[in-house]
Amino acid sequence: MSTAKYKRTLLKLSGEALMGEGEFGIDLATLSNIAQQIKQVVGMGVEVGIVVGGGNIWRGAIAEARGMDRATADYAGMLATLINALALQDALEKEGVTTRTQSAVAVQAVAEPYIRRRAMRHLEKGRVVLFAGGTGNPYMTTDTAAALRAIEIGAEVLLMAKNRVDGVYDADPLKNPNARKFERLSHIDALKLQLEVMDSTALTLCMENRLPIIVFDLQAPRSIVRVVAGEPIGTIVSS
Repeated sequence: MSTAKYKRTLLKLSGEALMGEGEFGIDLATLSNIAQQIKQVVGMGVEVGIVVGGGNIWRGAIAEARGMDRATADYAGMLATLINALALQDALEKEGVTTRTQSAVAVQAVAEPYIRRRAMRHLEKGRVVLFAGGTGNPYMTTDTAAALRAIEIGAEVLLMAKNRVDGVYDADPLKNPNARKFERLSHIDALKLQLEVMDSTALTLCMENRLPIIVFDLQAPRSIVRVVAGEPIGTIVSS
């Protein structure tokens, strides 16, 4: 069993990361692999909060570009994150991991409302907490929700799990084979260079609160366990 470097973490899973090799929806094998790794991390004594995106089900920006009202499109995206959170909750519970889903959008039949003190109490009891519904506000991304929840719960690090991208590059590595990977950089440099770490609002929140970010490839073997153990994978963005 690896030794954990962090006591409390916030894991951000993009919706695309749940697709596996597919083009949309949820790949059950990928979901099971994530759940098994999180079980190992919890077994290492780490308190785990998770924010899940919804891009594998709904893309608000695309809907807006086709004429849909932006706020309405964003609310639909919040519901997509809830679908992903419930799917991950089920996968975690099948692994024997006690899990609670909290939503920033009121959906009492399937999730608790987001209450910071209750979330922290769940974490202290060793429960994994899934934060769904983004921030509960339109015009805000799930990256911003991840940064906000990480700061609120006092996470030591924000773990950004990407789909087939193993860190931060100066160009899109999937399109440019000459793209250069950064091993480490500062929040301000990431902002100045306009690197696609996360949206600028989320990155600024992390910078102002001195919250380190580790960007890594979810598809790499045991990637979640390895990053929590402090192995040098991905890119570290810090102060």
